[in-house]
Amino acid sequence: MTPLAVYIHWPFCKSKCPYCDFNSHVRERIDETRWRQALLTELAWWAEQTEGATITSIFFGGGTPSLMAPETVAAILDAVSRHWTRAADCEITLEANPTSVEAARFRALRDAGVGRVSLGVQALDDAALKFLGRGHDVREAQAAVELARATFPRFSFDLIYARPGQTAAAWTRELTAALAMAGDHLSVYQLTIEAGTAFATSFARGDFALPDEDTAGALYEATQAALAAAGLPAYEISNHARRGQECRHNLAYWRGQDYLGVGPGAHGRLTSGPARFATRQMKAPETWLAAVETRGNGTEEFVRLTVDERRSELVMMGLRLAEGIARDRFVAATGLRFEDAFADRLSPLIAGGFVELDEHALRATASGRQRLNAVLGKLLA
Repeated sequence: MTPLAVYIHWPFCKSKCPYCDFNSHVRERIDETRWRQALLTELAWWAEQTEGATITSIFFGGGTPSLMAPETVAAILDAVSRHWTRAADCEITLEANPTSVEAARFRALRDAGVGRVSLGVQALDDAALKFLGRGHDVREAQAAVELARATFPRFSFDLIYARPGQTAAAWTRELTAALAMAGDHLSVYQLTIEAGTAFATSFARGDFALPDEDTAGALYEATQAALAAAGLPAYEISNHARRGQECRHNLAYWRGQDYLGVGPGAHGRLTSGPARFATRQMKAPETWLAAVETRGNGTEEFVRLTVDERRSELVMMGLRLAEGIARDRFVAATGLRFEDAFADRLSPLIAGGFVELDEHALRATASGRQRLNAVLGKLLA
């Protein structure tokens, strides 16, 4: 029984945030009955390709999946249970925005089977929320977090730091407020400028500046210290949790385990014998929808990864984790030991204090995780 995670992509939002480069789209109206059936159809197609798997987690992402009708969520969860065996402790997460209208759906989503909600709070400062293009204010965010706490067994929320003009002192105050609201998991991301976003255009135009590298580093270090002191150490570069409360679905990605991607633009990874396959669904929502209705799935890519591609994925994802990359997992996937795969590139990084290697795993140090892009560049050159 192969462990398998399932990702469901709902591509629609009320508005497009200026920093967001996800496959999200604004539509005046959609036919949800039609979309529900398409997602169910694609799930049935994937079930034929993955017979005998056990579903360990289900994640509704987007877009804004809290805009889905609870009946759609329930129908998808029922379909997963029909097509596969669902693990007794299967984690079911849904991303939500903390607006009043969506928060009112929480009880119905819980009744549908959602056990964990992840809220896109992003800031606890009204001016910052406006800059980030969010549709809620601090008061609504606080109310949504409290409702999530009262409704779901597990909840988390996201914050964005390294915003224009942000100081370490101001961010520490915001973190203190966040920790007063937080449960057992918190995600904290550094603001970056992604190509094709509204922020990319305004940043290039000089409308705003981001904190310099030293300031961003200080903000990162303040984040690590504050959350560790509160009992929420980083288990991944941007994710913090009490022991046992990590997001199990995202751990499947970072550990290189199998997962399905269902819905427009969703990616997946599947193992069959010694082979590892990358899958990708058609990105444009209407194109994906038409393909599913015509041929039963919206798959645009289903390709076998080379050993080098597999090695690179394991390293790029696994070094994000505090636990690192397990030796046995790396050997099983690539047929190589770390020492052989990276030859003389590994020693300088160990000597510099950026990675460490023992009989169990290769992992980035705290210093290495802060400079992970540079570490990966050296290791995978």
